[in-house]
Amino acid sequence: MMKKIISTLILGFALLFMYVPILLLAVYSFTDSTTIGSIRSFSLDNYITLFTTEELREMIGGTLALALVSALIATVLGTMGAIGTFYSKKTVKTVINSANQVPIINADVVTGFSICVLMIIVLGMEKDTFIPLLVGHVTLSAPFVYTSVVPKLKQMDSSLYEAALDLGCSPSKALIKVVIPQIIPGIISGFMLAITLSLDDYFITTYTKPATFDTISTYVVNATRGSQTEIKTALWALSTVIFVAVVLVVVAMNLSTLRKKGEEA
Repeated sequence: MMKKIISTLILGFALLFMYVPILLLAVYSFTDSTTIGSIRSFSLDNYITLFTTEELREMIGGTLALALVSALIATVLGTMGAIGTFYSKKTVKTVINSANQVPIINADVVTGFSICVLMIIVLGMEKDTFIPLLVGHVTLSAPFVYTSVVPKLKQMDSSLYEAALDLGCSPSKALIKVVIPQIIPGIISGFMLAITLSLDDYFITTYTKPATFDTISTYVVNATRGSQTEIKTALWALSTVIFVAVVLVVVAMNLSTLRKKGEEA
């Protein structure tokens, strides 16, 4: 009994440590306070500034576009790599699995600087193009998509693909009609994770982005160094919007999973 109480307390403190700062920031986003520490009155000015300032709208739109495009490419590459590795020989599988861990463990600052050196200095690509930035975000995200898809492949009956071939399916048709439907949850999880990584990245973006382009992460860092108080407090509202959006997506995914389990039962 005592062990259960202690476990519950530890879990409760962990949840408080994670969510109280976010909830506190959300409360301040609905005030006209300029600093954390005192609440004068409640207001929607931060949200009005967020959605009416052209600079902020362009920054958010550019960040979302980059996240969606890079996540889509990373999902395709990561899924193809996972499927190819799964049906490879043991030695090849071991080598690729090990190689996939390097970008995950490697520091983002090293990855960003390496891509910058390769594409801009070695290949002579213009710094004002979006290609280095896109390549950097795909490089960051694809290994995580790979790790999301591999467990679903391991859960799948490996003989299904061969059975489809024996029944007359071409390799591509068997892949699309048999393998892909089995691993859809892993692909969706990898895609969502890729979007999150892209939205959150700072170091790779800093080294590879055009000078006139900012994502949410780079914009926030630059804004906190400046003196535009109105922009700073509008970013509290942006943080709240992002948090609420993530919560809604997670709830929707969980409800969808529960509904499917109920239909199967």
